[in-house]
Amino acid sequence: MLRTIPGCISPDLIYALMSMGHGDEIVLADADFPAVSHSRRLIRADGVDVATLLEAILPLFPLDSFVDKPVITMDCSEWGDEPESYSRFREIIKKHDDNFTGFELEKRIDLYDRAVDAFAVVVTSEADGNVILKKGPVMM
Repeated sequence: MLRTIPGCISPDLIYALMSMGHGDEIVLADADFPAVSHSRRLIRADGVDVATLLEAILPLFPLDSFVDKPVITMDCSEWGDEPESYSRFREIIKKHDDNFTGFELEKRIDLYDRAVDAFAVVVTSEADGNVILKKGPVMM
């Protein structure tokens, strides 16, 4: 444990966040995400939901300002309304990033394919909702 680093950020997760470079992506995946077959680096965050991880990660993690939409979620329009979790994710992201204008939406299979190229996939206990964060440069 470290001061000011939330306990839900495991040693493996803090290592991944510190190792990522500008433009790298990290997936915060729900419990149903096929993470084992769609990741290069798998990190478990059992008992934690995506919203909690967003609250913990975003004070430490700059979103990429070089792209229009550095936060990617699954396009659920073919199944109906978006998951309720998306509104919570929006609130949290807006609180930590003044430039946030909304999600880039990916079809399910495209999101899975994108996860394969991500720096890491973090599997949570979230019931419904996946988020990909694209890292921006750390401005000193």
